[in-house]
Amino acid sequence: MCYGLSAMNKNIILAGLGIVVLLVGLTFLGGCASYNRLVDRSQEVDKQWAQVQNVYQRRADLIPNLVATVSGAANFEKSTLTEITSARASVGQLKVDRNSAPTDPAALEQFQKAQGALSSALSRLLVVVERYPDLKATANFRDLQAQLEGTENRITVERQRFNEVVQKYNVATKQVPDLFLARMFGFQAKPYFTAKEGAETPPQVQFDFGKPAGK
Repeated sequence: MCYGLSAMNKNIILAGLGIVVLLVGLTFLGGCASYNRLVDRSQEVDKQWAQVQNVYQRRADLIPNLVATVSGAANFEKSTLTEITSARASVGQLKVDRNSAPTDPAALEQFQKAQGALSSALSRLLVVVERYPDLKATANFRDLQAQLEGTENRITVERQRFNEVVQKYNVATKQVPDLFLARMFGFQAKPYFTAKEGAETPPQVQFDFGKPAGK
């Protein structure tokens, strides 16, 4: 009788241990899945951040040739060239990790502010060029302007894509069970691009110079 009870208790204990092991295993697997999901989301953000940097760099690379072409025009406003050169230099002085998206909103805001100043300087440059029909007619200038327009459009697209992947990542860090692992392993929320300082408004580039702006 005692032997039967002992065997029964043993079976109950083994069954309980089996359930505990199963639950621990499932929890572990679920935790791994959540952690991997957070890593994937974070890497998507970093990948898109690098793409944003690439298109901004493409714009910066166009500016020296654009300035050189425009500065060849007689009596061209030197203050405009100084402004755009200074704005480009300010962007170049920013200490930005090209491969890792910022987690500090202030850092992204500073980046936007510098890039927005450069966008504004480019916009003013194109307005001033309207007074120089001979310059506008040159093939080199028009080619540079076409490249600039394409780059500005690309910047807008890549910024929007960046915001989209950041949203997915931020949502993941706030959902259960990912929320707990995000806090445990330091997955911090990442800031978005905003419209402050004109960062979301690329300079207007027109090809039909015979029409007023906005037509």
